[in-house]
Amino acid sequence: MPLTNSWLAGDSPTRRLPREVLEERILNLLSTHNTAVIATVNDDGSPNATPVRYFNLGFEIVYTSWNGSVKSRNLRRDVRVAAGIVAPLVGQASSRGAQIFGTARTVERDDPDADEYWEAVRWQSDHVERGRSLDQPPRDPLTVIKAHRIVYTEHWLRREGFAPRQTWTETSQG
Repeated sequence: MPLTNSWLAGDSPTRRLPREVLEERILNLLSTHNTAVIATVNDDGSPNATPVRYFNLGFEIVYTSWNGSVKSRNLRRDVRVAAGIVAPLVGQASSRGAQIFGTARTVERDDPDADEYWEAVRWQSDHVERGRSLDQPPRDPLTVIKAHRIVYTEHWLRREGFAPRQTWTETSQG
């Protein structure tokens, strides 16, 4: 049988990407996708995973959420959160995604830094789709996830001799 991607055969390389290259790849993924699965912790300790449409400002993930939603209630109790973002998967060679581990906070519309985050949210298309006026911006709260650690996976990195799984942290690369 022909081997489609010979560079996928054998052991994975272990070489780390330079931090600036890893950051560029992570930002490319975050900027070219818009769906994440957000994982929070329920009262009883069980996981709760919810798909959301997100926007990013650097390594921060921003999404709209009502205060009464399960994920928002969970985050008020426990700010720890994980988010998974994945590119469309065709095969091992296209495997690309990120697991983001961090903390979340709610930004109400009247918070001093709300406008900065709302500028990143493309709410206008939602308003048009729902027949709402573009003269009346949303009043919903936003949830902002600050990444503390990101595990980035890209099997294409093996072609260049790098490990397919790379870890970014706020202060260093491991």
